[in-house]
Amino acid sequence: MNLCRTFFSVLRDSYPGLLETYKDPIEMLASIEDHIHVEVRKIYPDAELPTFIVEHKNENSLIMVYKSNRAMHHFGLGLMNKTFEHFNSSAEIVLEKINENGTEVRFFINKELVDKEKVNILERALLRERKARKQAEKILEVKSLELFNTTIQLEKANTKLEHLLVEKTSQLKGVFKNINDAYCIIDFSGKILEMNDSTIQLLGCNNDEEELNLKDFLFQSNINEVLSDFLLIKEKGELKDFKIQIISRDNIIKDLNINASLVINDEGDVFAIQGIARDITIENVDKNKLLESENRLKNLILNLNNAIFLEDENRVALLVNKKLCDLFYMPESPEQYIGQDMSNGAEQSKLLFENPNEFVIRYEEIIEKREVVLGEEIRMADGKILERNYIPVYKNGVFKGQLWSFNDVTLERNFYRNIEAQKQKYGDIIANMNLGLLEVNNEGEILLVNQSFSAMSGYSEKELIGEKAIKLFPLNVLEKRVKQEQLMKVNEESKSFEITAKTKKGEKRFWLVSRASNYNVNGKITGAVEIYLDITDLKNLEIQKGNLLNKLEKSNSELQEYAHIVSHDLKSPLRSISALTNWIKTDNKEKFDDFSLQNFDDIENTLEVMDNLISSILEYSSITSGNEEVNEEVDFNFLIKELKTVLYIPENISVNILNTLPVIKGDKVKFQQLFQNLISNAIKFNNKEKGIINIKVNERSSFYEFSVSDNGMGIEKKHFDKIFKIFQSLKKAKNSSGIGLSIVKKIVSLYKGEIWLESEINKGTTFYFTIKK
Repeated sequence: MNLCRTFFSVLRDSYPGLLETYKDPIEMLASIEDHIHVEVRKIYPDAELPTFIVEHKNENSLIMVYKSNRAMHHFGLGLMNKTFEHFNSSAEIVLEKINENGTEVRFFINKELVDKEKVNILERALLRERKARKQAEKILEVKSLELFNTTIQLEKANTKLEHLLVEKTSQLKGVFKNINDAYCIIDFSGKILEMNDSTIQLLGCNNDEEELNLKDFLFQSNINEVLSDFLLIKEKGELKDFKIQIISRDNIIKDLNINASLVINDEGDVFAIQGIARDITIENVDKNKLLESENRLKNLILNLNNAIFLEDENRVALLVNKKLCDLFYMPESPEQYIGQDMSNGAEQSKLLFENPNEFVIRYEEIIEKREVVLGEEIRMADGKILERNYIPVYKNGVFKGQLWSFNDVTLERNFYRNIEAQKQKYGDIIANMNLGLLEVNNEGEILLVNQSFSAMSGYSEKELIGEKAIKLFPLNVLEKRVKQEQLMKVNEESKSFEITAKTKKGEKRFWLVSRASNYNVNGKITGAVEIYLDITDLKNLEIQKGNLLNKLEKSNSELQEYAHIVSHDLKSPLRSISALTNWIKTDNKEKFDDFSLQNFDDIENTLEVMDNLISSILEYSSITSGNEEVNEEVDFNFLIKELKTVLYIPENISVNILNTLPVIKGDKVKFQQLFQNLISNAIKFNNKEKGIINIKVNERSSFYEFSVSDNGMGIEKKHFDKIFKIFQSLKKAKNSSGIGLSIVKKIVSLYKGEIWLESEINKGTTFYFTIKK
């Protein structure tokens, strides 16, 4: 641009003189290089300047070539036209070429036309010159003075502008050097030519003396892509809000927002890019967090159990969730309604409600008033009960839309109705039942009392409310201290206990108290509910029962003593008869015949049976009168082994323990009696050549199940109950009293067990019995 201005300036000063010097346009154009180029090359020695060259010439015509760079192409054509116009001549362009290296134009000129016109031109020019010279001289004098003054003013203004430019440039450099954002100048290869302190800090460098390149801070995977986008500034002239990601020298990934423009030198050439980069890493993190939060909130709203509907001030849908579509039977997905005009929504859905017209009127009323509505109940035609909520949305005091929510509370309402019904039902029951009811707080003060408790205590409801129960019902000193602790501990778990109280009339009553803690919605104990049962009559019966048991125990003791006495008194005569009979038999053995001796044997056998019977009766009566505190550990395996050594077991009979028997706490003597009677019976009534008696046990959850089986004669089913009764024996034998199985049953019952049997004739019998663990 400066070269063009210099060329124009020289030409402007020389052109009038050239026109005066040359009378032919061809000579003048061909001599431009001799007169003008010399002056221009003094300033720009290597400048490429336009030239006019005669390429072909004959007597009648010639061809002239004009060459120049692209910037001065139009200037050359204008110069040619102006020159030929001055000489009243013309030239025809026969070829014009324009390319990247420059332009080339060829002119065809007819010399004959030039010579003929030359005389006319000179005559007319002379006439014009004479007329105009005088006027021009006057004008020239005025304009020369004005031009001189203007030149002086321009020189002063130019000097002032140059100083101002230097000052502003210095200020601008200072501003860019000290701004908080990073500022730098880079060339088109990415090399950083200049940068401020903020850039050094942003890039994590030590100082600004280090030679840096933008490529050093880009990720290798996308260097080419970023540089390609960045260099688009050549076409656009500037970049706005250009986003890139870099990694600083201290290995920190940063997000940058860049605004950049081109830098042009004095010659008008673009040589670099300048820009301001702002670190938006934290901003992006915050934006991402905000976006995540918004997405979570949006997803939460979309998946809420409440129906949500958000519309703008023009009633256009902004947000619709699936619950709304389900609740109002909307056929499309929620996304399909976004952006739709919903101003007619109430009218379209009114038939879904019990009172359609009322629904529409109230809907429009809410929108018109733009006041918050919370928990408004509406009923649908299908029986659903909804809670409607409305919140108008304002921004800076300007209405921007409205948020609707609908909550299906059908189950909740029905639940509360059922609760109220149940509360009324059980309230009526409690009010009329024979159980007293008290509700107390944490201090033991009575909050609620039913009619039954008033009747039990003799106090009216008015006398009880607000009072402490422990003060109203005096107890004896020792019981009062214990019961007071129980009554005051309302924070304990549910429990029951007995108290002795006096009514308002002074009557002594026994009450059974059952307590359960009361909790508020936060799970904190607020008091207790107590149920009172008057057990005075039951207590009196227990006292009577205790007295009867004492009398019975005394009676049993006396009866046991009497049984021993009777046993002794009965056995003494028997022993005397036995001894006397034995003496008579021994002394007169040779005198008695066989029949008499047999009678004496029968007498002795009868006496023996009678003695066994008396012993069995005594044994049976003493089963429950023994030492009940005996609770030793009895090993049943060892107990059976002892019995096998004591009992007479024939050689043809074997007694077997099939599995390990347990160790049980109890009275060893009674357990011996139990197994001794069962094993003796199995031996006594076994008619097989090889008799077998098996003993085993099965452990159950709360008891042991024993079995004693044999392969003996067996028992008919019709006799199963009879054999456990006292003095009942199926087979008459001198050593059988008919009491053995009665003793067994009594011992099993003593240990809270049961006994039964299974049997087949000629195959054997199995007795089962249980003993509680």
